[in-house]
Amino acid sequence: MKRICAVYRSSRTEGMYLYVDHQEDLSRVPEDLLKRFGQPQRSMTLVLNAERKLARADVNKVMAEIAEKGFYLQLPPQPESLNPRVVPEADY
Repeated sequence: MKRICAVYRSSRTEGMYLYVDHQEDLSRVPEDLLKRFGQPQRSMTLVLNAERKLARADVNKVMAEIAEKGFYLQLPPQPESLNPRVVPEADY
């Protein structure tokens, strides 16, 4: 299965992206999310399929959420200092 996807970047938050179906565009994105997202700025159009690699998201999860909810919201990466999975290097 493949899906043509439009990708928008947030005007408010660096690194936040919204993936939507190309034909539906932003019609299924909740209004309150769009208010928090800011003015959507079209970034690119992608053809998604199971073999496609995305830099910061699992393509199967992106396609599933677009089918189910109408969108996939990619949040900016957490700074390493706020990420509990990153263990600081010890000073030996």
